[in-house]
Amino acid sequence: MAMPLRQSIKVATYLAEQKLRRRDKFPLIVELEPLFACNLKCEGCGKIQHPAGVLKQRMPVAQAVGAVLESGAPMVSIAGGEPLMHPQIDEIVRQLVARRKYVFLCTNAMLLRKKMDKFTPSPYFAFAVHIDGLRERHDESVAKEGVFDEAVAAIKEAKRRGFRVTTNSTFFNTDTPQTIVEVLNYLNDDLKVDEMMISPAYAYEKAPDQEHFLGVEQTRELFKKAFAGGNRRRWRLNHSPLFLDFLEGKVDFPCTAWAIPNYSLFGWQRPCYLMSDGYVPTYRELIEDTDWDKYGRGKDPRCANCMAHCGYEPTAVLATMGSLKESLRAMRETVSSNRE
Repeated sequence: MAMPLRQSIKVATYLAEQKLRRRDKFPLIVELEPLFACNLKCEGCGKIQHPAGVLKQRMPVAQAVGAVLESGAPMVSIAGGEPLMHPQIDEIVRQLVARRKYVFLCTNAMLLRKKMDKFTPSPYFAFAVHIDGLRERHDESVAKEGVFDEAVAAIKEAKRRGFRVTTNSTFFNTDTPQTIVEVLNYLNDDLKVDEMMISPAYAYEKAPDQEHFLGVEQTRELFKKAFAGGNRRRWRLNHSPLFLDFLEGKVDFPCTAWAIPNYSLFGWQRPCYLMSDGYVPTYRELIEDTDWDKYGRGKDPRCANCMAHCGYEPTAVLATMGSLKESLRAMRETVSSNRE
């Protein structure tokens, strides 16, 4: 787990506080979507299928910051759409960082070099660039040539300026262990990004491409082979060891979607950012008025093939905190990665 030591300590302290307060449901990270508009039309994403009127909307700064503060989460992932299209995205980031929230700005990087001057390097802030494969595979997944090269150039420039840069890679049933190894080797060894997040693709209901999402057994076999030969320990993956065990099929977990809630222009989304069963105006209503027991594999057919990080990474984190053995294991990996 390549999470910086300072961030690891803050998250561990936060989790300990929730346990002392006997809270059984709380947010680990908020998925904040201040807009749905995007400058790309990725085949695996359904966000830009919203009506034109919705795509023109931009969330006010006070509303975005207020939602995060209301939840109390220590971390924020700002997505969309493409958040760099929001005219006040720098102010949203600035205010969240000023409150010592760990902020990850998810971007396809097409606007990153143009907008980089608006941001300031901070241990509380990172650009999270979406990279789904090497040049040909990535450009095919985003349906536009030249995107991979621009993303690489933006990553290099951000690193040169002292920003933390992470990546987010989604894999489909068209991927092989070799394509995963190739892109993660490149990100880890050549671009030397600070940390990488990986996830099997989830079948968004409105995504244009409905044929290339992974099933559970496919996911387990794919990652088991990709992680072989010491790759898993060598790569700077931003995941708990137990979540990586989960991807390989070494352990299974229930979904804890409530731990990574989504807040968008419509409000707090039930039950997670991958499924939409309605919205509520407050975080408290989301937690207290949602029937969480009806979701997850074996309960809701839409969850049958889901192994996405938003549902299962928090379960793995909580399981880690509940086990001395797993806590020590995670600590060893964190310390080791921070020495490299």
